[in-house]
Amino acid sequence: MNWPAVKAIYGFEMARAWRTVMQSIFSPVMSTSLYFIVFGAAIGSRIQEIDGVSYGAFIVPGLIMLSLLTQSISNAAFGIYFPRFSGTIFELLSAPVSFVEVLLGYVGAAASKSIILGLIILATAALFVDLQIAHPFWMLTFLVLTAVTFSLFGFIIGIWADGFEKLQLVPLLIITPLTFLGGTFYSISMLPEFWQKVTLFNPVVYLVSGFRWSFYEISDVSVTLSLTMTIAFMLVCLAIIWWIFKTGYRIRN
Repeated sequence: MNWPAVKAIYGFEMARAWRTVMQSIFSPVMSTSLYFIVFGAAIGSRIQEIDGVSYGAFIVPGLIMLSLLTQSISNAAFGIYFPRFSGTIFELLSAPVSFVEVLLGYVGAAASKSIILGLIILATAALFVDLQIAHPFWMLTFLVLTAVTFSLFGFIIGIWADGFEKLQLVPLLIITPLTFLGGTFYSISMLPEFWQKVTLFNPVVYLVSGFRWSFYEISDVSVTLSLTMTIAFMLVCLAIIWWIFKTGYRIRN
């Protein structure tokens, strides 16, 4: 394992985040805080509790997951797209660095930034509501697994995209709507029976549900199923990335 190469890629990507701290950290935290204030005030005045948890506290895991998904994808996608856009990707491909080391550097940095952001949002939410974390270990496990999995997904998007518009296409038009419809601001048990079944086809439901369980021990679906779905998606992303580097899809040509 070429650890100096991994460290160099990781350090470069993390340094880029600190150079753009207003965009990378401050902006998502402010956006999430606004979601929290607006939805907590507007809907919280009508819905006092869900499953024994105050509405303001109930939406915290969903809001963290919303930021975690979008930022993980964006960080990883932009991280690998810029070397392709500038042509420096060929220097990386000609260096004695395997695809595993490239992946560790780029995805590790993207996931690290998302995890830091998630923890900052968690600390910010604690200023507004009385939070309780029933299972800190599983909370961190879901946080790290989700950040890594969707950073891998973002890496794939960064390889696939051939323009800046496509980099934002999936996070804005697919991930964000799925997150809003995945139980971020409500429990799917509040929906009519037909829509409860339809919602189960939304993969974000399993992420939000498992993460919320680690806080309040309440979930819409089985925690084991949530964990299994997350790991399965991560393995699928790893298989796709292995194929990309093996065939050179959108990298060598």
